[in-house]
Amino acid sequence: MRKNNSRQTQSFESLKLRPSLCSFVLLCFFTTLLCASLLAAPDQKQEIKTDGSGIKELTQNVNKSDAKSDGTKVAVAQAQELVLVEKGVSLAPIIVYENAPPKTLQAANELADYIRKISGATPKVIMGKPDPIPEKAIWVGFQPELKKLFPGVDFDFKYPEEILIAANGKHLVIAGRDRWDPKNMDVKGYREPIIGKQQEYGTANAVYTFLQDYLQVRWFWPGEMGEDILPQKKIGFAPFEFRYHPQIIYRSGMFVKLSLGNRKEGVPQVWARHQRLQLDSFEIDGGHGFTEWWEKYHKDHPEYFALQPDGTRSGFPSPNRAKLCSSNPAIWDRWLSEAEDALKADPTKRVFNAAPNDGWAAGHCVCEKCRAWDNPKGEIVTYDWKGHREDRPALSDQQVIFANTLARMLKKRFPDKQLYVQIHAYGLSRPPPVTAVPDDNVIISSVANFHMRGEGEGDDRSKHMEQFKGWAQKAPLIVWRPNLGNPVGLSWGMPDVAMNQAGEDFRFVADNHCIGLFFDMFWEHWATQGPHYYIVAQLAWNPRINVQTVMNDYYKRAFGPASAELKAYWELMEETRQKFVKEEPFRFRAYNIPNRYTPELLAKARTLLQQADAKLANSPEIYRKRVAFVRSGLEYACLVVDTRAWMQKVEQSKGQNAEAVAKVKANWNTAAQRSKTALSFSIDYQATFLQPMNKRMVGLHPDNQLQGKMKRDFEKGLE
Repeated sequence: MRKNNSRQTQSFESLKLRPSLCSFVLLCFFTTLLCASLLAAPDQKQEIKTDGSGIKELTQNVNKSDAKSDGTKVAVAQAQELVLVEKGVSLAPIIVYENAPPKTLQAANELADYIRKISGATPKVIMGKPDPIPEKAIWVGFQPELKKLFPGVDFDFKYPEEILIAANGKHLVIAGRDRWDPKNMDVKGYREPIIGKQQEYGTANAVYTFLQDYLQVRWFWPGEMGEDILPQKKIGFAPFEFRYHPQIIYRSGMFVKLSLGNRKEGVPQVWARHQRLQLDSFEIDGGHGFTEWWEKYHKDHPEYFALQPDGTRSGFPSPNRAKLCSSNPAIWDRWLSEAEDALKADPTKRVFNAAPNDGWAAGHCVCEKCRAWDNPKGEIVTYDWKGHREDRPALSDQQVIFANTLARMLKKRFPDKQLYVQIHAYGLSRPPPVTAVPDDNVIISSVANFHMRGEGEGDDRSKHMEQFKGWAQKAPLIVWRPNLGNPVGLSWGMPDVAMNQAGEDFRFVADNHCIGLFFDMFWEHWATQGPHYYIVAQLAWNPRINVQTVMNDYYKRAFGPASAELKAYWELMEETRQKFVKEEPFRFRAYNIPNRYTPELLAKARTLLQQADAKLANSPEIYRKRVAFVRSGLEYACLVVDTRAWMQKVEQSKGQNAEAVAKVKANWNTAAQRSKTALSFSIDYQATFLQPMNKRMVGLHPDNQLQGKMKRDFEKGLE
């Protein structure tokens, strides 16, 4: 595997075996993340400078409990300043190491472009070691010459994705741990090919960190409107050194549609890259491991599948949800064979899924060997089969034994590779195991649904957090993989935001040595949920940032003189949903949104945006455009609330209220028209009002009414 430093030999194993070191420098990023909150308003001009006093001041914003390590080193105040741009003239070229991979070169070119946007001066980009060495330069990625230019700076990147940003009086280095296989850089992705795949993108993420934390660039949401830049006549830095490595090394799964290879690259994918989500160093499959096995094998190998209480191996409850007879050695061999094939197709693949199929309570094997793997002291849960239900110990121990068996076979087959087996702690295996302990190459993907949730039936926030913690105490490697659902209209595009709870949640999983994130899922409704997306992206890179400080920066930079009004607007939305979750603690509360998002509340929200407009009358147009963007989200939310209010009448009349049916259909026509002129990235209409029969839109269309068990559970929750 190619590296940009021959002495970088430590593997992912170091992160796995030393969780305390994983979090040791998490706070370093926070030191610079909060710089913007100390800067003047966005429409003021000033010099970009980093000095000791500024960094010291920033560390005071950190809670004492966070202050585990400050990796930033700052030279004495009298040291020579490095000036990169002055009076519109670039004084330092960008030098990229020879044969840099595509994403690194892309980041270097973006750096040059942002320096142009900020200062009007475009630095030249040079590949390889120049001769002679320029008097001043910005070095992107490691080159041996840097050891002479930065004596005393350690260029051994010991941790996965470790980044280094350092300046002296003459040079600036922006580098990180880069790893790639030159023979396998173009591989097949989920839907699209991945061009220039690396195993670690340290340098690229170092560039995006420099842009955000040192050049003060912000990307609030995708597109030009969401980008904010502070124009500067001069860019200069006092000597400093900053190091950081992220604890969470799988981040792209939090916005899975924006990950490499999931879709063609577009503007939202660029946002994910800038937020340091897309270019991570690990991969997890958020789905299930055996969805195609029934179709492929059930005719010739019925013995692969779970024995049912009626003596059959029927594949209950459905072909893509059929469970396996996990104790059957023939399954292990078949799984290993498929892993070998997958590795031949993509030699960079490292994680292999062994998670049971969905339909988590249904159809599990009752054979003696499989049940012998269950621990009789496990938490009692309810199993379902066709015509039969039974309370038994949880599947957790059995699933760990199954995963360990496969992991050991995988390690024996490929002793020279670092490969992993993944299973979900999901459904009947959500409770932690009693005695079984996952091997060091087994990843536990915990489907602990506490994000944006409350207490009560169907949410069980505290219980899910305890389950995550219990697994973390057993598993060396744990990933957080919540199903987000529709707690307060999240999937409908309602302003379902919980920034402060997000801070609590990310700190919790970080304290429990989480290394990855897969959220199922955010639907990219930026005009109604943008602040939540922004903060979780920042938290993915550093789970210990101060949420209030980051959000204050968001409001100030995005909305300028109207920051107070927009902060009040979003805090109103956050307070409303948090109160809703607390006071209506049941799973289907979203169907009662008209009771919470009242005309009075929505009028108050409109008034705040009107007050923002008044403050911005003589301000730069970009602020007014951003307020209009938020307003488009509010008007969309009003449409959803009105639609649900009329749908309640449709359901009460069992579809016979002609007026209500007509009102709902008129709202759908309105949504269809708005979708044609909507501001880019404001609302994903394709995921909502353009799909009346989609399961996410139950209760919002006369042909897709809330009914049956869902309706009964909703009505029970209201009691």
